[in-house]
Amino acid sequence: MEKGGVRLYLVGFMGSGKTTVGKVLARKLKVPFVDVDEEVVLREGLSIPEIFALKGEGYFRRLEREVLRELSEKLPAFVMATGGGLGADEEAMEYMKSNGTVVWLDVDFDAFLRRTRQDPNRPLLKRPVDELRRLFERRRAVYSKAHYRVKSARSPEQTARRVLELLGL
Repeated sequence: MEKGGVRLYLVGFMGSGKTTVGKVLARKLKVPFVDVDEEVVLREGLSIPEIFALKGEGYFRRLEREVLRELSEKLPAFVMATGGGLGADEEAMEYMKSNGTVVWLDVDFDAFLRRTRQDPNRPLLKRPVDELRRLFERRRAVYSKAHYRVKSARSPEQTARRVLELLGL
């Protein structure tokens, strides 16, 4: 795979480093970085918690899928950070796999809790821990369908370097 033609989708649970690692990868590959969640917020003029509260989770999920497709069709090369739920959507996963390379940034549950516990912009964190663990396990089943899996326990630079090694870049 040549650098200029990279179409890289990053999937993984909340706090896995998709945005942080994605920015590092995009810089190294000299391609645009796009974050689906950021794009949704820009389009709606509302934060993600506000979208959930005012329009519901279903509306947010539909909007994520629209943004995924629009950005994928518009950009010839990119590194794209997907929301934790988008990467766990079977239909979205199949779309991404047929339109680029999907990398699962795999974070363990305790690291996820440490990284995200204080983040007010994550509406799903309002759930009890046992419910979050069940969601975590359900989503892993879909994430595991990605082309590649990279443990996200290292620094963003190290994780990005591992992704590039796997891709032969």
